[in-house]
Amino acid sequence: MTTMSRFFAFTKTLALNSLLCSVVLFAATAYADEKAEMAKLQKEIEALQKELQQVQGTRSTLQKELQKSEEEINKLQQKANEINKELKQQNNELNQLKNERSQLEQAKKKQQGQIAEQMRAAQKLGEQSEVKVLLNQESPDQLSRIMKYHSYFMEAHNSKMQRFMETITRIDALTPEIEKKTLELGAMQAQLDEQRQQMKSRQNERQQALAKVNDQFKDKNQQLKQLSEDRRRLQALLERVTQRVATSGAMNSPAYVPLPAGGEKFSQRKGRLPWPTQGSLIHRFGSPRIAGQINWSGAYIAAPMGNQVIAVHHGRVVFADYFGGHGLLVIVDHGEGYLSLYAHNQSLLKKAGEPVRAGEAIANVGNSGGQASTGLYFEIRHQGRPIDPGAWLARG
Repeated sequence: MTTMSRFFAFTKTLALNSLLCSVVLFAATAYADEKAEMAKLQKEIEALQKELQQVQGTRSTLQKELQKSEEEINKLQQKANEINKELKQQNNELNQLKNERSQLEQAKKKQQGQIAEQMRAAQKLGEQSEVKVLLNQESPDQLSRIMKYHSYFMEAHNSKMQRFMETITRIDALTPEIEKKTLELGAMQAQLDEQRQQMKSRQNERQQALAKVNDQFKDKNQQLKQLSEDRRRLQALLERVTQRVATSGAMNSPAYVPLPAGGEKFSQRKGRLPWPTQGSLIHRFGSPRIAGQINWSGAYIAAPMGNQVIAVHHGRVVFADYFGGHGLLVIVDHGEGYLSLYAHNQSLLKKAGEPVRAGEAIANVGNSGGQASTGLYFEIRHQGRPIDPGAWLARG
């Protein structure tokens, strides 16, 4: 290689190394910036949560009792979900261990048969030792073949015996493992039963608190007043959320509402969004509510208790907490000024600040917020104003 060639090769290597260092430095800087933006976002959300303590205003003692019961049910349900998830995982592991033991038992029987067959073959040969075989043969070639065959036979026999012993050892090791898993599953099941019993007790408390609250709002005027107050509080909440989304550096960063590879923006998904839960549409956007004096700002979907509630589009949770007459509420920011709201949940699966994918479970259907029936109240907002979700959700 000439001096000039070596120079060019060195220059090329130097350039590549410099480029690699730049890429690594850029990635590290981007990660640090994203981490800082997320920390800033968390502070913004914490500040927002504190403000909401004042937004909710003064609520009656009975309403607070109802809220306390529903929040306790949420915690118990979350705990039950965690135990149930762990229970399924442990059960899968137990089944895998049992399947492995079953396969080993079958292998053990097969190996026993192979060893027995080898023993019969050895007896057929007269169970001769190598010395006897040597004395009984006249042809050197034949003697060599017999000696090799004898050697191969013994090696195969020893190999099968070794695998047989390994199988037995593994079976012996699996037995206490299976017993341990069985005990763990029993303890988890008992814990799950206890959580469900506590939940049943809290649900009874909720029913009593709900009955007392409903006594306060017997006539339509009182219901209308309460509904108007709940709407005012929600509007105040959304104004603060929208304001923070618009002004926060963290919330305006690309890391805030990350666009999945090949994904579409919210504005491009009109008429193609998935339904937030499986159920029956009972109330449409704009339909009359309470003697026609107030209209629905979203859609109410009747659904069974515990049904999954999914995010209709990717985004980031900006609120996940109890909020007055809307009960356990989740608000997701999708960017471009679009928000989706999911109210009256039984339990929440996401926390404020967490990113969500389209179709990802974020809550479970319930009746929190003093609802008599179970279902999901769903809204889509643009720049803080409610828009018809029926125009955005896929038909069918």
